Amino acid sequence: MTDHYPRDLIGYGGNPPAADWPNRARVAVNFVLNYEEGAERCILHGDRTSETALSELFNPVALVGERDLNVESNYEYGSRVGFWRLLRIFADRHVPFTVYAVGMALDRNPTVGPALAKLGCDFVSHHHRWIDYHNMEEAEERAQVLASIAAIERAAGARPIGLYCGRPSANTRRLAIEAGFLYDSDAYNDDLPYWTTVAGRSHLIIPHTLHTNDSRYTRGQDWSVPGDMFTCLKADFDALYEEGERTPSMVTFAFHNRPAGRPGRATEVARLVDYVLGHERVWVCRRDDIYRHWVARHPAPPTR
Repeated sequence: MTDHYPRDLIGYGGNPPAADWPNRARVAVNFVLNYEEGAERCILHGDRTSETALSELFNPVALVGERDLNVESNYEYGSRVGFWRLLRIFADRHVPFTVYAVGMALDRNPTVGPALAKLGCDFVSHHHRWIDYHNMEEAEERAQVLASIAAIERAAGARPIGLYCGRPSANTRRLAIEAGFLYDSDAYNDDLPYWTTVAGRSHLIIPHTLHTNDSRYTRGQDWSVPGDMFTCLKADFDALYEEGERTPSMVTFAFHNRPAGRPGRATEVARLVDYVLGHERVWVCRRDDIYRHWVARHPAPPTR
């Protein structure tokens, strides 16, 4: 037990820092729209198998050397219809939000980047492919990191400052830092940002969540009807809002075009956004806003 252990099971413990959000907000809310369609596993993209994750199909089997037309079509609904339905929700309410953008997906639908940039959202790199990076060779992943930056710059006119891979390798965080990313969100272990040390350098983590995330529709984790999403996300927001009188924190509400872009589910997204906007002491913000606020209030600690 005295040997170096790379995990941090303690975190802030019972003494979290004062978030000091703008306007004395009890909770910082970051709405995230994931744009992934067209970058998933597919033999058309040079992959060995078809995609199996986060579609409406229950436990699809990966087809080796074949296209899964049902999965492909389900993904296409997200880019063709679901994306625009969700975009209207944020546009009509003038709500700040963040896009987790997969580089290849933006390249395959050139109408998406300008539509998002026009609304003033910030772009977080969701890597260049929506695949598992666990066993990818370091040189190949480095090229993917740089490709994602280039794709987002082409689509949005500015480079991203944050990265969320989702299925990272042991090298992803270090490669992100080397490429100039200022923070990443490949962690689920806190309700506040925190500093860590990577290769002798301080690096900010802005944690993501799989709990307040519409992927629960497709992961077989208890959501079956649209009201389930609103009920669960409202419960988390209400609890954090109450806690925030003493200990302000942050929450990420993340949506995907495929599941949340369906008509009844999108209605629940709109309902949640309106519910959050109905509270006074809430900071609805972009992810880069959280980064800049945290760096200003809680600068990086000295490294040894």
